[in-house]
Amino acid sequence: MNDFIAHILVVDDDDGIRSLVKQYLNENNFLVTTSNSAENAEEKISIIKFDLIVLDVMMAGKSGLEFIKNNKSTIDTPIILLTAKVETEDRVGGLEIGADDYLPKPFEPKELVLRIKNILNKTKKIDQKRVVKFDNIKIDLNKLLVFKNENEFKINNTEKIILEKMINNPGKSFSREDIGKLIDLDKERSIDVIITRLRKKIETDPKNPKYLQTLRGVGYVLWIE
Repeated sequence: MNDFIAHILVVDDDDGIRSLVKQYLNENNFLVTTSNSAENAEEKISIIKFDLIVLDVMMAGKSGLEFIKNNKSTIDTPIILLTAKVETEDRVGGLEIGADDYLPKPFEPKELVLRIKNILNKTKKIDQKRVVKFDNIKIDLNKLLVFKNENEFKINNTEKIILEKMINNPGKSFSREDIGKLIDLDKERSIDVIITRLRKKIETDPKNPKYLQTLRGVGYVLWIE
C-alpha cells in the first residue's frame, strides 16, 4: 500500500474486542478510531471519512445490519462484519445489503488484518483531497506529514482528524466544542495545546498565524484558499 495509511473504524459493544482489534491494527500501522455502538459510529462517520469499517452485527441498540441500511454515506466504504451467527443465510444477508466481507467470532486478529489489507489493495484509491498545497506548505494526510520549506513534520492521528475536517471545510469556523467532539476530548485547554502544536507545523510564524487562525469568541478556522 506504499505510503498510504488507512484509517479504520472499529464498531463493537464489547470493550475487550474493541481494545484487542485496535491494538493489533495499530501494531500493523493502521490508524484506528473505535465506537461502542452503531449510534456512536454514525456520529463518527458524519465527521470523518474512513477507509474501512469493521462492524459487529449483534450490538445493544441498533444492529450492525441496521447501521448499514440506514447510512447510505458508507456505500463507498468497505465494511467487514464481525458476526457470532453461523447460519449461511445470515452471512449472505449481510453481504447483500452492502458488506464486503464477514469474519465469524471468535476470530484471529491476524486473519482480520489480512482481510483488511486484501480489501484495501483491491478497492482503495488515494483521495487527492487529502493532499493540499498552499504557499510553501504541503499537507499530506495520506502520509501523515507536513512539508514546510525544507522541513518535514509528522502529524499524529488526533491532528490528522482535525486537519482533515478543516481542509474539507476551508473558511468554516470550528468551536472548541466542535473540535472536542471530533477527537473525543472535552478539555478546552488541551484543545488549545493541540492547535498550538499544529501551528508550529504549518505556520511560518506560529505566534502570528496566517492559516490556522483564531476567531475571537467563535473558535478556529483554516484559511488555505
